[in-house]
This record gives sequence, structure tokens and C-alpha cells, in this order.
Amino acid sequence: MQTSYQKQKVIKMASKKGSKEVIKLENKETGFFYTTTKNTKSENTKGKLKFRKYDPKVRKHVVFTENKMPH
Repeated sequence: MQTSYQKQKVIKMASKKGSKEVIKLENKETGFFYTTTKNTKSENTKGKLKFRKYDPKVRKHVVFTENKMPH
């Protein structure tokens, strides 16, 4: 005998594979880095990203630029 819970179908939303890429934001001076995701299909994320983020090694906000992730 099946319960009402077992009869329910689970419907998942479709997801597009490959639209996100994991990138590394690194400060060249200290070597400290953050990891984040980048939307590869968006026009806004073409080219290398640059963010001004906090670097705990120098204890201030500095520019972090996108680098390749080692595999």
C-alpha cells in the first residue's frame, strides 16, 4: 500500500549546465585569494574581473584580479 507521500512526484526545475565558472580572485602583492563564480553567458562578465576587496594580510581593501583556477 502506498501512502500519499510516495505517490507525489518530485518535479525539479531545469538547470543549464556550464553557465557558471569558478574563478579565483587574487592579490598579486600578497598572494591572498578569494574564490567565486562567474556567469560565462552574461555580457557583463566578459574579460577579466577586478574587485576591490579586503586583504587580511595587509589589513586594507585592495584590488583583486581574476586568475585561472589550478585543476
